[in-house]
Amino acid sequence: MLQFVHNNQDQAPDSVLRGMFAARREVFVDLLKWDVPVLDGKYEIDQFDDEHAHYLILTAPDRSHLASARLLPTIRPHILDSLYPDLCDGPPPAANDVFEITRFCLDRRLRAPARRVARDALVRGLVDHALDTGIARYTAIAELGWFSQILAFGWDCLPLGLPRVIDGATLAAFEIAITPETPARLAAAGIVTSSDTESRRAA
Repeated sequence: MLQFVHNNQDQAPDSVLRGMFAARREVFVDLLKWDVPVLDGKYEIDQFDDEHAHYLILTAPDRSHLASARLLPTIRPHILDSLYPDLCDGPPPAANDVFEITRFCLDRRLRAPARRVARDALVRGLVDHALDTGIARYTAIAELGWFSQILAFGWDCLPLGLPRVIDGATLAAFEIAITPETPARLAAAGIVTSSDTESRRAA
């Protein structure tokens, strides 16, 4: 199930949010060794997980975490403008219809075929959510290898500046334009979702 959750509303069971934050710790702290806060030794939660954060969470039938992403409004402080503005040639994009994708997380327990299914469902969910809610563009930051994969998804994705080496990692900032044609472009690039994936918006 795909759930769209606003952090300032009681829209998802606590277990779903806890599962997401625990999965983020396992990926970003345990695996990737990011120097980010960990709450109670279990959950990766930072200053942007406030009442303005939105989440797209893909869960299994038992509500265990499969994949997730955080969406931050760009008219408020977010990662690109607060921490990495130098990745942009100009001011980071900021508008009511521009959101930042952060913490794109695939559960470490998933094997390769299941990871691909979860990844595709999450990517398509991001596009569907944008079309449903009037989001015109997403911004994001990624290491160069992951950025190359994102470009191959088929959507309209453009860099915001030249990649830079920061703390030993080569990072790139980019924006993704979302239009009614985007789902077809994803499908043409092989981004498909399972027919039994159930979607709903908690809005």
